[in-house]
Amino acid sequence: MDAAENSHQNTGTPPSRDAYTNAPDLHREIHQVLALDAERDGRQPQPATRPPTDATGDTAAAERARLLRRAALMDRIALDDPRPGPLAAAAETAEQLLLHDHHHPDQAAGPHHPDTTTPTPTHRSYVRQEYAAWTAAGRPGT
Repeated sequence: MDAAENSHQNTGTPPSRDAYTNAPDLHREIHQVLALDAERDGRQPQPATRPPTDATGDTAAAERARLLRRAALMDRIALDDPRPGPLAAAAETAEQLLLHDHHHPDQAAGPHHPDTTTPTPTHRSYVRQEYAAWTAAGRPGT
């Protein structure tokens, strides 16, 4: 277990088992996140049944949902495999989410807002807080 798993004790954010209670199976989520990345990059067309943005037409919210799901996926993988590669990927995707939220602070939902969060190796706890809040809110932006 890496240090980020226990970081919730110092930050008041949920532990991974609570944050990811309702998360899809890892294999299913990998497939879905890769599909979202391919749609965003233009490598795969978006399904006709889904609009190009979230229900409110907010592309920033849809992009945030993609970044959040990607960061949570990488965090979950790193929890299962705490070698340097997965840990680095989890830290990088968490930082991408945090930077997005710095530019769109109104989209952050957890108690610790991005303007008060300093990126560190343990800022994966920010991902957990935001994933838990996102699922509690009904997964907006998807």
